[in-house]
Amino acid sequence: MIVADAKPLEEVFGFIADCRRVLVLGCGECVTVCQVGGEKEVAVLAQALRLKARTEGREIRFDENTVQRQCEPEFVDPILGSLSDYDAVVSLACGVGVNFLADRKASRPVFPAVNTTFMGATVEHGEWQERCAGCGECILHLTGGICPVARCAKSILNGPCGGTRDGMCEISTPEDPIPCAWSLIIERCRELGSLDRLREVMAPKDWSVARDGGPRRRVRADLKITPAEEGTEPA
Repeated sequence: MIVADAKPLEEVFGFIADCRRVLVLGCGECVTVCQVGGEKEVAVLAQALRLKARTEGREIRFDENTVQRQCEPEFVDPILGSLSDYDAVVSLACGVGVNFLADRKASRPVFPAVNTTFMGATVEHGEWQERCAGCGECILHLTGGICPVARCAKSILNGPCGGTRDGMCEISTPEDPIPCAWSLIIERCRELGSLDRLREVMAPKDWSVARDGGPRRRVRADLKITPAEEGTEPA
């Protein structure tokens, strides 16, 4: 899932300090799971903004709403018409949701209330860790299901660097322990009996299929709906 962190209240309030009416809009997917942008967080932020506006002597009305997903038209389009009632939208979705809402020609500016950080997994309640870098060329079948691109600080593809010590990354600290990704990979491949696979030297990575190649786009022609099919029931 996409993991995000809440922006400071002062920063968010600065976006809308001159507005009279603002919609605080949440998302029911990833940011709900990491408890930064769901219905509960919308209520908390809206109330904090109300109190902030009151202490600043500003009259701003804050309304609240949460859609199932801010990155799909079927959930976003129904609210577009009502946005003209507001001076701005404060979105608690990830950056994808903010972009998408703006792309749908929202009639008002859309401001982010969170900082999107990484694609990660819940390792325990209240803790998420990065697991995928979206590099466009998955090599997990070669590394025992542990990603060196996302989990190695240097994204090294052929074994650990000289900075690893006792199975820990050289950037690890007592306060923020970070295992060496390649130590994890070697141990995992040993458990699977596939250490010989690591003897093969991986070729330099094709970063053109990652973000380095520019904004990415995928089209599934078999899933697209033609104008003639719109409004018809599926067979």
